[in-house]
Amino acid sequence: MANQKPAAIRRPIVVRLLVVQIAVVVLMIGVSGWTHGASGALSSLKGGLVCLLPGFYFAWRAFRLQGARHARQIMTNFYRAEAGKFGLTVALFILIFAAVPPSNPAYFFGAYVAALGVHWLSPLLVKRTTSP
Repeated sequence: MANQKPAAIRRPIVVRLLVVQIAVVVLMIGVSGWTHGASGALSSLKGGLVCLLPGFYFAWRAFRLQGARHARQIMTNFYRAEAGKFGLTVALFILIFAAVPPSNPAYFFGAYVAALGVHWLSPLLVKRTTSP
């Protein structure tokens, strides 16, 4: 009995969601750079980062623990991750608009909303691992 492997734990794979968000931001940077030059591309980059960085923080913080023994800690981490994501988003908006305002707010918010809209695809993108 000591040689038995523990059952595989099913965890959501959010990497696909993050990769698609990155791809959408890169696409927005390309389109805005093509239509409005370097200033448009930089505005899109800033908007994309305001969306991506808090999402990466959430994924890192929320999915650190697994298993039924840690159910209470998992929920606590999830709520803390969501609060941290919200706080980081607010801080990044303040930082961007106070320190380095985007030259074209339409591209900034366009990239932000496009990357945020990828969450609507999460039921298709976030797959669960299967147990053997």
